[in-house]
Amino acid sequence: MGKKINSMPKLEKTMFREYDIRGRVSPKELEEENCRTIGKGFGSFLKRKNVREAVVGFDAREYSARLKDAFVSGIISTGVNVVEIGQVLVPIAYFAQHFLKIKGVAMVTASHNPNGWSGFKLGYNFDTTLLPEDIKKLYQSILKEDFPRGHGSLKKEPEIIQVYGDYVISKVNLKKSLKVVVNTGNGTAGPIVPPILRKAGLQVVEQFCDINFNFPHHEPNPAALEAIEALSSKVKEIKADIGLGFDGDGDRLGVVDERGGVVWPDRYLILLARRVLKEKPGSSVVFDVKCSQALIEEIEKQGGKPVMWKTGHSYIKEKAKEVNASLAGERSGHIFYRHGYYGYDDAVFAALKLLEYLSGQDKTISEIMKSTPQYFISPAWHADCADEVKYKLVEKLTKEFKKEYGQDRVIDINGARVKFDDGWGLVRASSNLPVLVLVFESKTKKGLERIESIFRQKLAKYPKVGKKWISG
Repeated sequence: MGKKINSMPKLEKTMFREYDIRGRVSPKELEEENCRTIGKGFGSFLKRKNVREAVVGFDAREYSARLKDAFVSGIISTGVNVVEIGQVLVPIAYFAQHFLKIKGVAMVTASHNPNGWSGFKLGYNFDTTLLPEDIKKLYQSILKEDFPRGHGSLKKEPEIIQVYGDYVISKVNLKKSLKVVVNTGNGTAGPIVPPILRKAGLQVVEQFCDINFNFPHHEPNPAALEAIEALSSKVKEIKADIGLGFDGDGDRLGVVDERGGVVWPDRYLILLARRVLKEKPGSSVVFDVKCSQALIEEIEKQGGKPVMWKTGHSYIKEKAKEVNASLAGERSGHIFYRHGYYGYDDAVFAALKLLEYLSGQDKTISEIMKSTPQYFISPAWHADCADEVKYKLVEKLTKEFKKEYGQDRVIDINGARVKFDDGWGLVRASSNLPVLVLVFESKTKKGLERIESIFRQKLAKYPKVGKKWISG
């Protein structure tokens, strides 16, 4: 084992989140020395799982390549072999696991976080990323500097993007071409997604698809209002059939219809579920606590089994495997196909499957959405709340709601989802950011406003919660 040094505690514990690592690029959080140490920790973690090889990719941030180099040097120093796949999307890294038959995977990525952030998405088996207990073990081994020594090898696999593109195209059958606007927010998906969609036979109009580390138009987050407004405007301008937004590392999908109206992921998941449940009748569909009641009703209508679970890509993947779901999804835009695919979250594949569905319809997407149960739903609001505070505060709020509305009206698998006669409201702690996440839904606009007001009044009593809410 390596010699202990006093610098270890500077690895901020708050970076080690529920199912990944996120931090600011700074000496106290994520810089080369700390990334090398995290690499050693991950290499040690893999060896304890009897995994001796890992795929490593990175996103398009100006600092990602050098952080990746430090991280890889740490992994190799533990005797674990590394196959580098370059600047890729998260789903391409997961695909590489299957294609190369390598269980370990790591992506150096800040996802949709602002410039100046980075992080790691880590896995040790096919379609299995780290869960909270795994993250705790990783953190503890780093604190103890419990690192084996070795001499791992380093290889490169530069053709993986083309192989991935050909594979996902082979899994869809478009009945006709559609005009599609693609907005990647100047993130990693820009050089990758449009060529794949064009090769599939689609007419693609690019919006903010050049890589720009400063994200001059909006953050690479398809759920942010600025991103939605930009995509909506372009779709209406060129009279496109649909607009697709991709996050910073390509594992989340945002959609606007041909009229520029936002189609939240839990709404377009209804369309994907319709198709999957025809192909695999009676199967389960897993979704997170932020999703619409409309999705639950539609899954039941199609003869499927709705399964609500915790928000978080690792949680949803694990639950989907547990119940052998055919499909899973989150309100944030993570979509997991298990029927006919590998089961990881892949925004490109989800986009192709949605386009496949639409290409076989004689109606526009806005017309099709009218056939689904109708509710008024809010964006996923973010209210500032420090990482050290947010979980305890949500626990307290959950107890308050149970006392006020009754145990049977509060779903507490992940925060508090409070059921009302005409809708529901949710408050939970974000796993990635120092914020509380809030979502509201009702059968009427007035009901939506009333439910939101209940939560605003409740949070106003806590000075450690930001008063200004922004769309996440």
